[in-house]
Amino acid sequence: MKKSFFIIVCITAVLVLGTCSSNPKVTRIDANTQIDLSGYWNDVDVRLITKSLIDDCLASPRVAEFIRQYTSQHNGILPACLVGNFRNESSEHIDTGIITINMESAIVNSGRLSFVAGGETRAEIRDERQQQQTYASEETAAALGYETGAALLMTGTVRTIIDRAGNRTIRSYFVDAQLTNIQTNERLWMGTNNEIKKDIRQPNARL
Repeated sequence: MKKSFFIIVCITAVLVLGTCSSNPKVTRIDANTQIDLSGYWNDVDVRLITKSLIDDCLASPRVAEFIRQYTSQHNGILPACLVGNFRNESSEHIDTGIITINMESAIVNSGRLSFVAGGETRAEIRDERQQQQTYASEETAAALGYETGAALLMTGTVRTIIDRAGNRTIRSYFVDAQLTNIQTNERLWMGTNNEIKKDIRQPNARL
């Protein structure tokens, strides 16, 4: 009897310990902490790239001159910028939507340009505005034809160059961005950030 009870206790302990060990261990870290687990594109890279490119764009003499002329001709109103598509032409999966959002935030926070929504957001707003013409009261319905037209369009691409030998890989990222005058198709600024380069060394395989 005692032996059976001892066996049951041991089995129960093993099951409990097994259950506990299978639970993930979660540790909260600061969002600004730089961590590279795989060597692939991550959130730190996005922050560094977008800030660098927007700073470079707004420091451009041609962009500054465009802003000066525009505000002078439009009673001090800042030119509106639309952030378009950032194409992923790299060798890995990259959610370029995160780049777009960070670009939009950097533009708004700069205070040098205003920002207008595009893409799916603009389509949703236009649909809602159209719906209001039928279902909202005349006093509260948003009027048609009052959108702020974008004067500038920001677009870009993400590319990678992979150099590999043995268990060592050098992964270099190139993010290009362009700011275009929508009315004239003139490129006011073009910039490239190639500061993200990672040296990845895989452990030697054990025989």
